[in-house]
Amino acid sequence: MDHETPVYLHQLPVPGEDRYASLALVNTRFTVSHGRVDLLDDTEAAHLWLVRHALLSDGVPLNGRQSGRLRALREALRALFAARADGLPPSADALDTLNTALAAAPATPRLAWGAEGPRRADVPDSGNPAAAALSLLAEDATDLLTGADADQLTECAAQGCARWFLRSHGARRWCTTKCGNRVRAARAYAARKAGSP
Repeated sequence: MDHETPVYLHQLPVPGEDRYASLALVNTRFTVSHGRVDLLDDTEAAHLWLVRHALLSDGVPLNGRQSGRLRALREALRALFAARADGLPPSADALDTLNTALAAAPATPRLAWGAEGPRRADVPDSGNPAAAALSLLAEDATDLLTGADADQLTECAAQGCARWFLRSHGARRWCTTKCGNRVRAARAYAARKAGSP
């Protein structure tokens, strides 16, 4: 492993992150063998994450308040995902944070007419690009929480892993094979230790 490369490049993507940017956002805080990692720990890192996920243009600056709102949205989504998985109502704060992000730069519906005929096209508010990015993430999370994939939303069962993923089958408990292997290795070690005199 190249230790000069940022640790997040070594993280395997989890099922669902390719379809839901909000799931990728929630997974920007995780734990690795040498400690906790936060891919949004400062304004520059938050800007880079938004650019890499095509939610913000590289030339558009992000300020401290906006990166703080992104981190607050991430924590609200974690709480909302947990509430959905547990079948419990979420906290009012988490719901308010999501709804505030949704309302910050709502998309305007438009009718587009191309060679294939008419279709609905929602045009995001471009007056505040950072608010538009948060609004898109909040809308994505709303779609995830209310759509067909909501029942597959699961937190990794590996101790210390805080990533969320979409289960591809009911028996899947870990976000990646790496987490599954780590759990099995820990069990085998504990069994050997318990069996030795």
